[in-house]
Amino acid sequence: MQTYVEIFSQGEEVISGQTVDSNAAWLSQELVHLGFTVKRHTAVGDDLLDLKALLKEISQRTDCCICTGGLGPTVDDLTAQAVAEVFDLPLVLDPVALKQIQAYFISRNREMVDANRKQAFFPQGAERIDNEWGTAPGFTLFKNNCWFVFLPGVPYEMKAMFTEKVITQLKQRFSLQAKQLITIRSTGIGESDLQEKINLVDLPDYVQLGFRASADEVQTKLLFSEGVSQEQVDIVTDQVSTCIGDFVFTVDDEIQNQHRNLVSVIAQKMHQLGLSLSVQETASQGLISAKCMTQPWLVSSCFNASLQQSECEDYFEIAEEIATKIQQQHGTDLALVQLYQGSAEQFRNKQQSINVYNLLLTPKGIKSSEFKISGEQQRKQNQAALLALDLLRRYLQNL
Repeated sequence: MQTYVEIFSQGEEVISGQTVDSNAAWLSQELVHLGFTVKRHTAVGDDLLDLKALLKEISQRTDCCICTGGLGPTVDDLTAQAVAEVFDLPLVLDPVALKQIQAYFISRNREMVDANRKQAFFPQGAERIDNEWGTAPGFTLFKNNCWFVFLPGVPYEMKAMFTEKVITQLKQRFSLQAKQLITIRSTGIGESDLQEKINLVDLPDYVQLGFRASADEVQTKLLFSEGVSQEQVDIVTDQVSTCIGDFVFTVDDEIQNQHRNLVSVIAQKMHQLGLSLSVQETASQGLISAKCMTQPWLVSSCFNASLQQSECEDYFEIAEEIATKIQQQHGTDLALVQLYQGSAEQFRNKQQSINVYNLLLTPKGIKSSEFKISGEQQRKQNQAALLALDLLRRYLQNL
């Protein structure tokens, strides 16, 4: 049986776009891992009537609701008042909460103003959640069919209170079986092409498929229902990864808290194999070096715009000459060289494309790749860096 949860964010800064609601995203991941089914994210501004209406709706349709924001000392912090009014519960002073707030200010040699007393008032029957990281205590309340958890909106405080105080209560109140989320990370392939490849796999009903695209990668997410064996998880994950092919650079298990990007995968292999690298960039304009900043295996990286070549040149022959030179100059095991064909105007114009040529000189010979890149200048730069790094990754993972 599924246990449903909603996330309710309060604050004018959230709905106006002044603040990105990172709390909701973080809470969703935590709640899914615990075994909840997240049904809704809702945000409401500093409006008492809107808050009351939403609280009433939520109390009648879901098992649990995690609310963030609106617990501060100012007049626009209305959460406790809204709860009290909608459920006809008077606000009552919690002496322990008041002492904790006073102690917070005393420990910092600051005077507590009278407005902070507001934060020690909770709806009658609510249970306090101590805040050891700030001034706003949280509270819990069961009403109608829903167990509410109210937490401050400051991310640092909210995350600490949820992790240290709330998770244990959630596990005690609800019969939860943790779901497992597998993230297959790939680069050099788009969402539509990924979908076409994965359509060849007959996914079982206990797997929910999703995608998340960013500038550096596309994530294929497999969410396995509670009770699915690790053997079943491994079989489906292997089937999907095999269909995607060598575009996959890593497979992460969220339960094990794995979050590896392309550079971290490369770094692990370079460290394991004890290899060093020198790089010559053109189209990526120094972004390869920036992405690999602080990595000890990157001995040298140079951006040289003058290496842009004309249409009649043999790009890979020139790249090999440069790679041999910088490998000898810096004494590295590997040398990665990037050239591109196209004018400066083509590079800047999002309507025009450029051809990028990557060459990796290794002790076992030469690896190369060629791509056509289009889009805005920043996209061309980023894609050029990623495709060069992916050539290196593919070589390392095949050793």
